[in-house]
This record gives sequence, structure tokens and C-alpha cells, in this order.
Amino acid sequence: MRTTEMTQRQNYSGAQAFLLAPALMAGYGLVRLTGQAVGDYGPGVWWSLAHVLFLAGVLAFVPVFLGLRMPDGVSGGGRVAVRVAAGAGLLGAAAVAVQAVIDLVVGFVAADDRAMSDMFEKVQDVPGVMPVVYTAVPMLFWLGLLALVTLLAFFRRGEVPARSPLLVLAGVVMMAVSLDLLTVGALCIGLALFPIRRGLPG
Repeated sequence: MRTTEMTQRQNYSGAQAFLLAPALMAGYGLVRLTGQAVGDYGPGVWWSLAHVLFLAGVLAFVPVFLGLRMPDGVSGGGRVAVRVAAGAGLLGAAAVAVQAVIDLVVGFVAADDRAMSDMFEKVQDVPGVMPVVYTAVPMLFWLGLLALVTLLAFFRRGEVPARSPLLVLAGVVMMAVSLDLLTVGALCIGLALFPIRRGLPG
């Protein structure tokens, strides 16, 4: 009985992550825009709060990937593809989390915008940091999510609406075009994930 209750609690927590993860990302976007609007988005409260939400949002996507990596009723090559997509997303999430931690540390240590820029340049000049932390590997986070939702929309048509991959794509494109669209993009991803959470066991 205790094991059953624990499993149900874990499933409930995983389902909540489908709402919490995009909500935290949207919060990051809102705080970022607010800090820019008041002219104080550099080292300080707005930067730190935004990136705490950013890091929390990335970490909240981990149970999303884990919750979708082994869907019921999908076997063979389809199951392998789903696991690969989830694995890519988790790898990308790790890279984005490192990026968020670097942003937090630099924002905390730097005295002003100039010092912040200098610190970022030094970090990014380290061989391998740019592709692993800032460009190539972080893209796996969004591409993995898009691939995973697309695969599930194909294999689990009754549970994952056809609009979900389109909403994820729209959200990812908006974020890639401009970080000012991050909040809207995160809301699109939230709308994509909302119906999927209801298909979780338990």
C-alpha cells in the first residue's frame, strides 16, 4: 500500500511538472522584460531572479522528459526513437542548466555591465564552452522536446493532439527569434504539454 501511494505521488509530481516547467520559463521571460523596462537588467536583483526562474524551469523539464520517455503501447523502433529524443532533451537540459548557473554566478560577482561582459567573454573563450554550453548542445533541449512531442503525437494519437507539435515548434521558433518573445513561446509550449499530462499513469 505504501509503495502504491509513493508511485501515485511521483506520478502526480511528474504531471505537475508539465505545467510548472513552462510556467517558470514564462516567469523568466516576464522578469527579464520587467528588468529591461525599469532599466536595471544587469548585475542585481532582476538578473538574479530571472535566472533563478530560468534554472528552475530547465530543471522542471527533467521530469517531463523522464515521464514521456517510455510511453505505453509504443514498442520496437518507435520506442527507441522516443527514448533517443528524451535522451537528447535531457542532455540539452544539462547544458542549458550549466549556462543558467554561469549566468547566475557572473551576475552575482560582476560589479557592473562592463564587468559582466568581460567575464562572459573569458568564460566563452575557454575551448569547447561555446558549443557545449551556449550553441550546439543546448539546442538539443528544444529539438529533443519537439521530436518527443511529435513522435508521441504520431504513436499516441488519442492522447497527444496533432496541435501539440505545432505549438512546441511555434514556441521554439519564437524563443529563437527573440528572447523578448520567451514568455509567449513558453505559453505555447505549456498549451502543447497540458493535454499530454493527463495521459500519465496514476
